[in-house]
Amino acid sequence: MATTITQEVNRITKECRARFSKGKLELLEAVNLREGEVITITIKEEKPASGTFERAAGGWKDSVDTEALLRDFKKSRQIRAPEVQL
Repeated sequence: MATTITQEVNRITKECRARFSKGKLELLEAVNLREGEVITITIKEEKPASGTFERAAGGWKDSVDTEALLRDFKKSRQIRAPEVQL
């Protein structure tokens, strides 16, 4: 049976944007680190929008009568539920 011993470590999470250029990460913001300090880096890629939302714009045009929809909403708000007797 193997025994694993772990040391409790206080972790501080900071987020900083960086640019990958010529095989290195270039930090875009100042960080407060001591010279020689070892850190762990988690990489989250920021992908540009695929344009799906923009392509869908106008997709509902002329398929919904918005005036009738608003009238129905207003009318439904005027309907009162019967009072509940306990």
